Amino acid sequence: MNKYKTELKWGVIFIGVLILWMVFERLMGWHGENIESHATMTNFFALIAVVIYVIAFLDKRKKDYGGYMTWTQGFMTGFAITVVVAVLSPLAQWVIHAFISPDFFDNMIDQAVQTGQMSRSEATGYFNLKSYMVQGSLGALMMGAITSAIVAVFTMKKRK
Repeated sequence: MNKYKTELKWGVIFIGVLILWMVFERLMGWHGENIESHATMTNFFALIAVVIYVIAFLDKRKKDYGGYMTWTQGFMTGFAITVVVAVLSPLAQWVIHAFISPDFFDNMIDQAVQTGQMSRSEATGYFNLKSYMVQGSLGALMMGAITSAIVAVFTMKKRK
């Protein structure tokens, strides 16, 4: 387990930052009165996610690999962080929707129906805790793997 200490740390940090971002979204009204902006504005978290991965990779390279890291080592670091995030994602979704934004699903359902994007039954099936727990974990695995592959290119450092 000590071998993955850095990845575990950064996976937990990622989830913590995600929860703080959701607090920010709520304060900006993107879960309520400005919910029409949510679909666009929530995408800005991707920039924060990439920054977290870059910092995590540089931390791993410095502390665990003596200042050098191959692409494979970087990718595996990122994938391990991704697994931590995917495993913790359902818990994060529960915290977000139970404590930070308990009206989010009702508001999203109403928004989707009012704008004609979905019927009420479709929206209810999509905007619920179980759906978001699954989407969060699967999305974390997919986006985490892609991010890991790209960030590893920019953070690898070979011995001379």
